[in-house]
Amino acid sequence: MNAEGLAPAVALFHSLADPVRLSIVRRLAAGEARVVDLTRKLGLAQSTVSKHLGCLRSCKLVDYRAEGRQSFYFLAAPELLDLLRSAEQLLAVTDHAVTLCSTYGVSGSGEVGACAPDEVSA
Repeated sequence: MNAEGLAPAVALFHSLADPVRLSIVRRLAAGEARVVDLTRKLGLAQSTVSKHLGCLRSCKLVDYRAEGRQSFYFLAAPELLDLLRSAEQLLAVTDHAVTLCSTYGVSGSGEVGACAPDEVSA
């Protein structure tokens, strides 16, 4: 498969790579929620949650239903739950080894590492 054929998968994983967006998705895996519910659960500002919900909606991973003046957000596709479960299973069987990865692992300070694309060898 050429790099062009990988673009949709790269976009999908990139959309979930942000810790805030992944936290929102994980929370919505438990059921629908309003922005206020997400801000309380995640301890984030309303503007931050709304911005990331907008991104997830744009990617068609999250949708919402209006009820009166409130919006209830939910995962747009049940397959996203399967992806989350598979990722958690992979982390378990690899003993979370990816956290030790020098490129994408977690440092002692809790920061997620990343390197410029030209630093990654093929």
